[in-house]
Amino acid sequence: MNRDEAWTLLCEWTPSDALRKHALAVEAAMRFYARKFAEPEDEWGIVGLVHDFDYERYPTAEDHPFRGVDHLRSLGVPESWAEAILSHASYSGVEPTTLMAKTLVACDELTGLITAATYVLPSRRVADLKPSSVRKRMKETGFARKVNREDIVRGAGLLGISLEEHIANVVLAMCAEADALGL
Repeated sequence: MNRDEAWTLLCEWTPSDALRKHALAVEAAMRFYARKFAEPEDEWGIVGLVHDFDYERYPTAEDHPFRGVDHLRSLGVPESWAEAILSHASYSGVEPTTLMAKTLVACDELTGLITAATYVLPSRRVADLKPSSVRKRMKETGFARKVNREDIVRGAGLLGISLEEHIANVVLAMCAEADALGL
């Protein structure tokens, strides 16, 4: 599967602009880390792009991401992609063992928190967002309630970097794609 095919699949299964932008944000973060770790950027980016493509069709924990992964397997994607996508859902029973999987876990929820933190800025520009502000917002339990803070902290630990560095990295990655993200 190439990037164009992944985008087409995402658009076929995901009608909402918000979830598409989330996918683009995770793709940007995955590509950033692929470059940092000297891993295949296109593969990592595609995994980030399609990790939630089945969510709007199958939003329950019984179905997501299992149905999407079944579909991806039918398309012949590498098993490492399937493992990464399954492991991003902590309830799947699949632990992230590869660097790709660990990175997806680390980036998924954080992109949501960064997006929410950007929306409350007067400029609504991710380029104006300070990583320290994201850290402060993370402590506010009422802010972006659906964002799993434990996954964010766990993800930084899986990558072996500080939470502050991880937040800064993902903000930087999202800045590079700010126009596509509407940020």
